[in-house]
Amino acid sequence: MRQQTRGCFGTLLLAVPLAVHADWPAWRGPDSNAYIAESSLPAQIDPQANLLWKVDLPGPGASTPIHTAGAIYVTCEIDGQDALVGYDSQGDERWRCLLGPTRSGRHRNATGANPSAVTDGATVFAYFKSGRLAAVSTEGERLWQRELQDDFGADTLWWDLGTSPILTPAGVLIAVLQAGDSYLVTFDPADGSVVWKQQRVFERPEESDQAYTTPILTTTEHGPTIVVWGADHVTGHDTETGAELFRCGGFNPSDTPMWRAIASATVAGDKLIVPYGRADFVGAMRLGGVADTTAEQRLWTTQGVGSDVPCAVIAGGRAYLLGDKGVVACLDIETGDELWRTKLPRSKNKYFASPLLAGTLMYCFREDGAGFVLRVADDGAEVIDECDLGETLVASPVPLGDDRLLVRTREALYCFGG
Repeated sequence: MRQQTRGCFGTLLLAVPLAVHADWPAWRGPDSNAYIAESSLPAQIDPQANLLWKVDLPGPGASTPIHTAGAIYVTCEIDGQDALVGYDSQGDERWRCLLGPTRSGRHRNATGANPSAVTDGATVFAYFKSGRLAAVSTEGERLWQRELQDDFGADTLWWDLGTSPILTPAGVLIAVLQAGDSYLVTFDPADGSVVWKQQRVFERPEESDQAYTTPILTTTEHGPTIVVWGADHVTGHDTETGAELFRCGGFNPSDTPMWRAIASATVAGDKLIVPYGRADFVGAMRLGGVADTTAEQRLWTTQGVGSDVPCAVIAGGRAYLLGDKGVVACLDIETGDELWRTKLPRSKNKYFASPLLAGTLMYCFREDGAGFVLRVADDGAEVIDECDLGETLVASPVPLGDDRLLVRTREALYCFGG
């Protein structure tokens, strides 16, 4: 096992990846679903048996790693600064880029580096609780930087920033879904200038107007469409102007306060699966339509199962949900019927990381560093392996190529192999 911490500011340490790797360019992957149909990822997670390497990160963070062309990028805090760090696929640090003073997390598991970065293959875009959005080349050169809270107003979220940036045909999109003045804004990836800014404000009960979700880029009858979940509404927006194309409500019919949205929605074809109501509900809607589509586009609602923080994974016409207390449930996406549920080992600790589904293997990690590998079948799921990394963990697991698994804890980055 190699412990790796070396590196230098502003200097590229040349490293040639030993293999070609399928890209994972954004949080939850290229399809925003954290699902890969076929893989040879390990069915075992054992630091004593199949740990290929471990990197002690230069500072704490909660974001999920991304990678492209064999290069891995992860955000963290370094000496009180927001930072982006680049590694090669063998865990050797290539560079680190410090971006400015961090704003520390409030929740016990949070940091100023909660959002995951996103890359187009040439530039990495990183966003932080400080409101800082930075563009850094894949060689570690800072290209431009924006301070959203200076430009557009203070952060009014009660808790820690969680939304990650996404790429659209128009540029780099950030969703600021908070109390009061909520908005979407797209920046030109070349120079950071504002392409468009669109208000997205709904008058909701206390805290129910706040969201920590990440938008999705998908295709609807309108063409490329940005889908945003938060403030008890799903909205669709034009990628070039930000104009609202449709909205769907009915996700909080009793106007219940404190229904902030944390788990992001998941797209399955023309359907959107939405966990809401603090893990007590899952709803589905058909994407598209014009103006208010609540009456005609809502498909079904299931109560008594859901997820407050982890996002759903959809595969083969089924939605898999990992509840915060370790209940894994499988729903039919056409009807919302619960097909089965299973419980992971009981613990006082919760699940904040979204699961990864690779073929029939599902990877679930708990906040205390416990990890479980499940074999998913038509009639249920069986735990086939478990581990204990012994570190705080809220980032989602990531496939690295066909046969390796990246797991990021608060202080380290692990790579497991077959």
